[in-house]
Amino acid sequence: MVEARMETGQSIDPRAPLPALARGVAPDPGAVLGGRAGDCCDLVTVPARQGLEAVDILRRGASAEAVGPVLHDDSCDTLGFLVPPGTADAWDVPGSTCTQTDGRGISLVSLEPEPPVEGSDWLLPPGEAEPATDPAVLRAALGEAARLIEAADNCR
Repeated sequence: MVEARMETGQSIDPRAPLPALARGVAPDPGAVLGGRAGDCCDLVTVPARQGLEAVDILRRGASAEAVGPVLHDDSCDTLGFLVPPGTADAWDVPGSTCTQTDGRGISLVSLEPEPPVEGSDWLLPPGEAEPATDPAVLRAALGEAARLIEAADNCR
């Protein structure tokens, strides 16, 4: 296995599974187009249930344009939201992890339709979404999703 050097933002729940990119698996080297450092993005990974709720919240909300491309792993355990570079430096949302891609694998300038990591696929492909999800809007949507899930689980 080839490892990519990535710095990770604060991870509150280390038990949450991560897609291949966040685990350090080298992405397809041809996936980065443009290749300029300022064009890369960070990746926020969350458990699939919370991520799917957040996608619904983002797409139904007044700022539906705030959601960018979203990856899912083939086992459907996690979702990955593409966010602007630098997001990982201050990311502190419980139950999620934000990984700096350091320009490897994902570019905000031009994304290929093929997922940048083997073992993943697009939930919201590039071209059907904004270039990246607004981190503040994602933070709010993930918080709302967590509250909805907790409320649903407490009704049982």
